[in-house]
Formats: sequence, C-alpha cells, structure tokens
Amino acid sequence: MAYQKLQQTRGLEVTPSNTENIPSVNGAAQTDPCVLYTGSGGVIRVLTAGGDDITLNSVPAGVVLPIQVVRVFEEGTEATGIIALW
Repeated sequence: MAYQKLQQTRGLEVTPSNTENIPSVNGAAQTDPCVLYTGSGGVIRVLTAGGDDITLNSVPAGVVLPIQVVRVFEEGTEATGIIALW
C-alpha cells in the first residue's frame, strides 16, 4: 500500500497532455506521482501511478483527489485549474 501524506509541500499548475507526464518538481527524470486539486471541477481523465487510464466524472470544484497520478490527459478532461500537489 502506498503511503499518502495529508499535507503537500509542493505544487505545479497542470497542462493536460495526451503524451507527456506531469513534470517532476524536483528535477528528476522520473515522474513523481502526485495528487490533484481541481479548480473548476468536471470530468478529469488521468493515468494513475499504477498505470491505469481512468476517467473521473462529476468531480466537484475545489477538492483534492486522493489518487496518485502521473498524467492528466487533454482528451477526455473538461476540468480546468488543475494543480498537481506533492
């Protein structure tokens, strides 16, 4: 089971992409899984740290999703104001 801390110390605005993972804030070549804050809410399609491509429907605005993700897909994502948190 993956450890998930309750407070995040780093953040980065996410640009959804069908080909690129969320860049690591520590400069590492490997993508660090993160949780997401949703600004506007709506539909978000993500690639999880475990490699699953999932679509989250009806995500409310202003919540932190407790899912470790490495990518937010442009195709299938309607929400805006998405922030990656580590």
